[in-house]
Amino acid sequence: MLQTLRKPLWRLLLLLLIPGLLFFAWCPVSAAANTHHVAPGETLFLIARKYNTTVAELVKANGIANPSLIYPGQVLTVPDNIHIVQKGETLWIISQKYGTSLPVLIAANPGISPHNIYPGQKIKIPVPGTASGAGGALPSREGRDFNTKYSQQDIDLFARLVHSEAAGEPYVGQVAVAATILNRVASPRYPNTIPGVIYQIADGYYQYSPVLDGRINIPANKTAYQAVYDALGGWDPSKNALGFYNPSKTSNQWVRQQQVTTVIGNHIFFR
Repeated sequence: MLQTLRKPLWRLLLLLLIPGLLFFAWCPVSAAANTHHVAPGETLFLIARKYNTTVAELVKANGIANPSLIYPGQVLTVPDNIHIVQKGETLWIISQKYGTSLPVLIAANPGISPHNIYPGQKIKIPVPGTASGAGGALPSREGRDFNTKYSQQDIDLFARLVHSEAAGEPYVGQVAVAATILNRVASPRYPNTIPGVIYQIADGYYQYSPVLDGRINIPANKTAYQAVYDALGGWDPSKNALGFYNPSKTSNQWVRQQQVTTVIGNHIFFR
């Protein structure tokens, strides 16, 4: 009699367990444990806009039955956005679309090459104000607003310099080259304008070989412009360098005696 009771009980437990296992296997795992505490007067629409997500995503992530009924103090899980790369897009273009900075976007996608993305690839868009999206756009150096300080002519010249000096370098190296120009503009040792720095002649020598040989007049590509904008936004991979050189292309002993800040690609950056 005991054996006959155990068998149906075992079957009953199995029938109850299987749906639960299937449910957990089907449920998507949250991409990140970001949370938001609902404040008085907030709606799902306002919260979704704050975190670059949608009401539908918030509803799905939190199992909300009625999107109109949320209350102050309620803790909501905020999923990270996933962007599907479209043809012609770059990480910089995507960062601008979502109101973040390229360095933050790169940090949120460590397994992705910043200068080699492809259509259909999934890019994680970090939630602002979290560890992966902290800070949003980087501040300009020393509080200056470089994005509005310079004319389009300055930007075009700037991009041509980066293109002619670093077109074959990794993207981070191109940003570093751009950063050194801005560091010179900010330094009392150099002219305080982009054209002044680029066209400077010191002790009878041009500071940049493309100015001497005419390569400065070659139109810049899109990547060079992106590097300029990222440097203007505050990204400085050069670590506050004031110059750079390729040791295989120069015999100048003065640059070799300067303090090295970092090495990126074929360039040594110095202060």
